[in-house]
Amino acid sequence: MTGTLLLVSAAFVLSALCGFIFIPMILNFCKEKNLYDIPNSRKMHLNATPRLGGISFLPSMFLAFIGTMFLFNSFTGYDQVTFSLWSLYFFISLALVYGVGLIDDLIGLGAKTKFSAQIMAAFLMPLAGLYFNDFYGFLGIQEIPYYIGAPLTIFLIVFITNSINLIDGIDGLAAGISFIALTGFLICLVNEGLELYGILIAGLMGVLVPFLYFNLFGDPAKNRKLFMGDSGSLTLGFILGFLAVKYSMDNPNVMFWRPDCLLLSYTFLIVPTFDVVRVSAARFFHHTPVFKADKNHIHHKLIRAGLTQHQTLGCILLLALTLIGVNLLLSGNIESTYIVVIDITVWIIFHQIVNIAIRKKGLPVFLIKESDE
Repeated sequence: MTGTLLLVSAAFVLSALCGFIFIPMILNFCKEKNLYDIPNSRKMHLNATPRLGGISFLPSMFLAFIGTMFLFNSFTGYDQVTFSLWSLYFFISLALVYGVGLIDDLIGLGAKTKFSAQIMAAFLMPLAGLYFNDFYGFLGIQEIPYYIGAPLTIFLIVFITNSINLIDGIDGLAAGISFIALTGFLICLVNEGLELYGILIAGLMGVLVPFLYFNLFGDPAKNRKLFMGDSGSLTLGFILGFLAVKYSMDNPNVMFWRPDCLLLSYTFLIVPTFDVVRVSAARFFHHTPVFKADKNHIHHKLIRAGLTQHQTLGCILLLALTLIGVNLLLSGNIESTYIVVIDITVWIIFHQIVNIAIRKKGLPVFLIKESDE
């Protein structure tokens, strides 16, 4: 375990160093090419800001992985790394999602094109034999067949990918939520002896540190602030979707049977996924287009309630950590179905409190039109 901890720490540090090198280069490139995210009535920022921060994520992650494995091989003399078909298809899918996000950040792509690419990328996972195959007693369901698990896997990976993309509305939120979830998956997978996945995850976590530094504390006037863009949010979302499937699948050749693995995968992603469901349901109830962007996500509501952006970020991250803590305490003591019901109850109570605060300010809880605000 000590050796694994050293490898994971090395990957984290190497990735962070790469990020601190790459991000200033990206900022200069955006300035030269005039690649900025321009403020409008729906967006929260007031200054034109570079939007290509996510470009640094994959190169930093892979360089950290390669560097860490080189150090490992140098000290141990072990020179063989085995990759499964899952891993190969994962890297192909990830390259597709990352490439589509990058093109969208540079020249723009239609929603249908991006959505189609995400479906194609997710489709490769069950094709490689990676899919949800067990509900572990949730809703009384145990094993599920491939013809149900495969389409469910595609849907959930695309759903999780977009949930991270859609919650990327204020500084630090998508990166902060992803950092918490990645930490959870890192601990779980390393405990199962999957060190290579732990090194990859640590490599992705490392680059989020310099990104958060520039994103939260960078000065736009000095060209020191940037956003992650779709290349970042889609990449983070797809990786988290893959990890959720990877950890949840019952595969005795890889991991021992764990009755709480599906619950933990869900737990790490409660806030972004619950928020997408809530917003979609509210749009349907108010007869507005389900896929039309608006200002009704959790961060928009907290700001309407009177919080600053940084206070909103802290509140949402605290909510995520609280739900994770509650679920960890309850796991093994009560059935997962009841835990999910408790999570939904906490989520509803939280939003009712926020709604009361919004109404006290004389503002609408749900903005049907952007001009309502």
